[in-house]
Amino acid sequence: MKKGPLFYAKILLFGEYGIIKDSKALAIPYNHFKGGLKIGKLNDEKSQTSNDVLKNFYKYLLQKNEEFPQLINLDFDTFRADLQNGLFFESNIPEGYGIGSSGALVAAIYERYGRNKITVLENLTRDKLLKLKEIFSIMESYFHGKSSGLDPLNSYLSIPILIQSKQNIEPTGIPSQKEGKGAVFLIDSKQIGETGSMVSIFMEKMKNEGFRKTLKTEFIKYTDACVHDFLSGDIKSLFGNLKHLSSTVYNNFKPMIPVHMMDVWKKGLETNDYYLKLCGSGGGGYILGFAEDFEKVKKQLKDYDLQVVYRF
Repeated sequence: MKKGPLFYAKILLFGEYGIIKDSKALAIPYNHFKGGLKIGKLNDEKSQTSNDVLKNFYKYLLQKNEEFPQLINLDFDTFRADLQNGLFFESNIPEGYGIGSSGALVAAIYERYGRNKITVLENLTRDKLLKLKEIFSIMESYFHGKSSGLDPLNSYLSIPILIQSKQNIEPTGIPSQKEGKGAVFLIDSKQIGETGSMVSIFMEKMKNEGFRKTLKTEFIKYTDACVHDFLSGDIKSLFGNLKHLSSTVYNNFKPMIPVHMMDVWKKGLETNDYYLKLCGSGGGGYILGFAEDFEKVKKQLKDYDLQVVYRF
C-alpha cells in the first residue's frame, strides 16, 4: 500500500466568522489529529466511502480547473488513475468538529497532484501565501459552499498562521508552551456541526444592521485584541478580552452554540474560571476553552471530555 505524507488538524484560536469581515485570525496546527492519502485495496466501508468522496471531489476540481486554469492546476490524469487504483484519505480527524478535516484532505490533494505548486520549502512571500489561500479557498468550497482557505493553508504549511486582514497574511511564531497552570483546551460537544448551514445562518444574520454593528464594534474588536494579547503573551489582558468575546458570542451567536452547552458556557462567564468560544463555525463539534487554572476547571467540567491544546 502506498502512503503519502500526513497533514495535521488545525485549531483556529481566534477569527471564526470575523475573517469574513476582515478581522484578524490566528490558526495553529494540532498534531493530535492527522490524515494522509493512501492507495490500496478498499477493504472496509470507511475507505470505500472516502474513495467515493474523492471521485466526486475530482469531478468538482475538473470543473473548477476550467474556470480557474491558472489556479487549479492539478495532474488530473494521475489523480484519476490513483482513484481507480483505490485512492482514499485515511484520517482520525473527526468530521464536523471545527478542526479542519476537509482542510487536511485539500492540503493532501494539492501536495500530491499540484503542478508547479508552491512548496513549504520556498521563501513564503505574502503573494505566495495569498495565492495558496486562494487556491485552497476554491478547492475547499466543495465541502462547505464557502471557504476562507485558511484551514488547508494551515494544514499544508503546518505552522502558525496570522491573518492581519484579507490581503495581509504571514507565518508567525507563538509564545513557547510552558508548564504553567493555564491551558487552552477543547470540549467535545458530542454532536456534529454543519459548517455550510452555520455559515448560511451567519450570512442571514448579517442582513440585520444591529448584528453588523455588534460584529464590528464588539466581536471583531475583541477578536483582534485577543490575537494581539496571545501573541504578545499578555495573559491578564487576554483573559479580560476573552470574557468580552465569550459574552458577545453567547449573546449574539446562539444558533452556533449547541443547546446543551449553553449552561456550561454561561457558568464560565459567571465564575470567571474559564471562558468558552467557538472552534470553527460551531453548531457542534469542539468548543474552545481558556482557563488560567486548568486543574480547577478539570474538576468543574469532569463530566466533559477535555483535550489540552496549549499550556501557559
